[in-house]
This record gives sequence, structure tokens and C-alpha cells, in this order.
Amino acid sequence: MKAAKVDLTVAAIPVFVTAMAAEYWWQRRHPVEPGTRAGDYQLADTMASLSMGVGSLIAPYVAKRLLDPLTPGVGRFGKALLGISATAAALTTVGDVVVRRLRDGALPEPQTVPAHVREAQEELARLRQQPSTAPTRTAVTVTGRLAATAVLSTALTMSTTWAAHTSGQRLFARSKADLGTGTGAAVAAILGWDLIYYWNHRFMHESRWLWAMHVVHHSSEHYNLSTALRQPVADSLTVHVPYGLLALAGVRPSLIEQARALNLIYQFWIHTEAITSIGWPEKVLNTPSHHRVHHGSNREYLDRNHGSILIIWDRLFGTFEPERAAVVYGLTTNIDTFNPVRIASHEWVDIARDIARAETWHDRWSYLLRGPGWAYDRRASLTAAEDHLGFAS
Repeated sequence: MKAAKVDLTVAAIPVFVTAMAAEYWWQRRHPVEPGTRAGDYQLADTMASLSMGVGSLIAPYVAKRLLDPLTPGVGRFGKALLGISATAAALTTVGDVVVRRLRDGALPEPQTVPAHVREAQEELARLRQQPSTAPTRTAVTVTGRLAATAVLSTALTMSTTWAAHTSGQRLFARSKADLGTGTGAAVAAILGWDLIYYWNHRFMHESRWLWAMHVVHHSSEHYNLSTALRQPVADSLTVHVPYGLLALAGVRPSLIEQARALNLIYQFWIHTEAITSIGWPEKVLNTPSHHRVHHGSNREYLDRNHGSILIIWDRLFGTFEPERAAVVYGLTTNIDTFNPVRIASHEWVDIARDIARAETWHDRWSYLLRGPGWAYDRRASLTAAEDHLGFAS
């Protein structure tokens, strides 16, 4: 009888719990004024983190059951998902025409100026219009919802298809190389995973599509070992640099899975304020000091220190920042909730709203694909312009 595979991250749960208890004990032995140390445990925050951790263990199994049938080329509803995307996109384009005719009386002149200039002119013209009629408002609402459906269903199609074709098992079957199970293969798996993780982690901060999944981990305004367990539950809704590339190089899928587990287990201990520095190893390893910077919402700390086990990738690729100023944890705009559903979904909801509000395909796709900073600035500029001209309602 074949033995069941043991997930090292699950096997490590007793260690995680023991470590959190030890950290809490240390905090009690080193008290500070209440509310002055962000690392102190707060019951609602800790329970939110733990619930997200449990959710992250369950989510892959739920996602597989739900998304496999929708995967083009794999599930029986894959073609239907493609059809929804194409139909919604076509209807959105028709809706754009209807809205412009209702609001402006005619379509804009043929494109004779650069796209960015034309968009600015159209935006200014739109804001100067009198309050729209009921038919116009209805057309805008319907078109916005169709646009959100088109963009997000296309994103779902891309993510499920990408995942299906880049798995370690699939790519290893195509590879002519096999590094075996020795020490060299294990080292290749760990180092390879670490490098790919760096780029995936960096992209999570540079593309809002990936940030919507990763923002869960940054949502706490506290920083202790329980924060390490506040993991995303929507990995299946995004794309990433495939770890299956290691399989193409001859790393067996079982070793890739072990490298994944070791990567996650290592990252647990760096989520603490109890350890200030470990000295010279910090030149090579990711440590609590380096990772505190990564969780900071201070402007100088944004999008820095993306490494997992090694910090050398950040040093090589220009994203390293040492810990100097006191770290302010959380998001640049905090969501002020401990509700796990809200924590997991708030950015996805905001993306859908932004896409529905946008009036050009350029903005619609930009709200999904460009950086979170661009999206927030764009939303703020539109809101400010409308408020200034009296159309806030």
C-alpha cells in the first residue's frame, strides 16, 4: 500500500503554535505601554490571521473542484467561460457606443491625436457634461457591469489555463532531464524555488491582479508570528512565474513540493519583533529585520525586500532596503476589519468597481494589470475632478 504524502507545512503546525506561545510569553516578560508595540498579540487580529491560515489550507482543494470544470481544454465548461468573456467584451463595446451617443450626441472624431491626449480630452469633455439622463445612467451602469464581467472572466480564463499547462507534473513529463533525488537536486530545488519566489513576490506588489491575492498577507497592522499564517486564499485566480520551470530543468515534482514547504516554513520565524538582528548572516539571509521592512507602509519601505530564504536577490536586483526608521505595519490605506471574508475579498471588489467605472478599455485593463499605486492614484484623480465640478453624487 502506497504511503500518503506528508505536507511539511501541515506537519509543522504544532511547532508554529508552540512558537507563538513562546513569543506571547516573551511579550509578557517584556511589557510595554498598551498599544505601543505593534508586535503584541491582539485577539481579534490573531483570530483573523489564524482563520486565514486555515482557509489557505482548504482553498486549493475547493478551488480545484470549482475551477477545473471552467478550465479551457480541461473542463467541460471551459468553452462556456470563453464564450462569456467574448460576449461580454462585445456587448461592452456596443454599450460604449450607446453611452457616448446618449451623453455626447455623437461618437468622437477619428483618431488624429495620440491616444493619451485623446483620452484626456474625452475625460475633460465628459466631466463638463450636464448631469446625465436616466437612460444614460442606466446605459453606463449596464456597460460597466459588462466590462467587469469581460475583464474578470478573461482573467479567470487566463489563470486556469496557465495553471493547467505549467504544473510541475506536466512539465517534468516533457523534460528530458532528471536530476534524481540526491543532495544536488535538493539544493537546486531550494535555490530555484527561492529565485522564482523572489520574482513572483515582486510581481505581487507590482501588478494589482496579483496584489489582490497577496494583500491579505499585508492587511494586519500587527506583526507577530501569527501574521505569518495570514495567507492568501485566491492563488488560483492569478498567474505567476511557474515553479514548474524547475521540472523542465530536471527537478522532480516531489522535490519541488518539498522546496515549497521549506520556503514557507522558513518564512514563519521572520514575522516577529522579538528578534532585532542576527548579525552578519543578514547579508545573505532574509531575517526578521529585513522582513519587517517588507511589511512596512512607510514610503521608503514600500515594495522592498521580496526575498524568502535569501536576501541576496533583493541586493542583486535593486529592491533591498535596510531597517532604519520604525516600521508602520499594514496597508497605505487600512481596511479596518477583522472579517476574514472582507480581508480576502476587498481588493477584488475594488477592482471590479474600478473597471465598471472606467470608460475606456485601456483603463479597464490597467485597473487589473498595472500597479496598485497607479490604480489608487487614477481613482483619486477621477473622484477629485468630479468633486471639483460638482458631480460627486
